[in-house]
Amino acid sequence: MKLYYSPGACSLATHIALLEAGLDFELERVDLKRKVTGAGVDFTTINTKGYVPALVLDSGEIITENLAVLDWITIQFPDLGLDGPLGRTRLLEALAYLSSEIHKGFKPFWHGASPEAKAEGEIQLIKRLHWLGERLEGHYLFGDQPTVADYYLFVMLRWTAKFGIVIPQALSTFQSRILSRPSVQAAIGFEEGPARQVSGL
Repeated sequence: MKLYYSPGACSLATHIALLEAGLDFELERVDLKRKVTGAGVDFTTINTKGYVPALVLDSGEIITENLAVLDWITIQFPDLGLDGPLGRTRLLEALAYLSSEIHKGFKPFWHGASPEAKAEGEIQLIKRLHWLGERLEGHYLFGDQPTVADYYLFVMLRWTAKFGIVIPQALSTFQSRILSRPSVQAAIGFEEGPARQVSGL
């Protein structure tokens, strides 16, 4: 199994989740601007969408889209998901909100939008992040154990620091708690090393 990633991009959530699940996998970095992998391969021959993450399974099947990849990981390692008859539904609900409302909300910042568009984007992001901060259940989004949704949120909270977006104290504490986990430190250390780099969307 191989994960194609770019440092600091949303694929970091997948990297962390794979480590947490204890799955055996390889990593290959992708230059998102040039669409070239670390091995010099045209990345669009692997994922025609041209962005990360892309998870190549041992069968040769390829899963793209962070929501889908994270869902697949919870099927392999249920401890990163939620129990109960509505567990998977609630987790998908959270992942969809993170993908469509938070992740997409950073687009003006990554893609050189006008100051007006960035200002409006910041207002909306702060509103949506406050909504999340008010609904933390215990230490994490769903209680005292993290799920794949927590790792996805963590990555985007790192982006807020890059763009100077102020987050609620509850989410700041949450971010520090996630960062303290060995798997998170290992993933960040591997991807970014001494020269910290955030690639974005």
